[in-house]
Amino acid sequence: MKYPSILFAAALVTLLTVGGCGGGGAKVNSQITTTTMGQELQDLEESYKKGLLSESEYTKARKAILKRYQ
Repeated sequence: MKYPSILFAAALVTLLTVGGCGGGGAKVNSQITTTTMGQELQDLEESYKKGLLSESEYTKARKAILKRYQ
């Protein structure tokens, strides 16, 4: 009859040990973007007008933004 008691005690110790570790220290990262498609397009156009982007870079980025919001 001692065997089930020892088994129960071992299971209890294991659960308490694992349960108190906080999930193993895994890091969870999340990002929330509140920029709208219109704002992204305006920022892109402004960068293009300032000469920070070539026409092909502007066109490629604009297509990527539009595709992302479809």
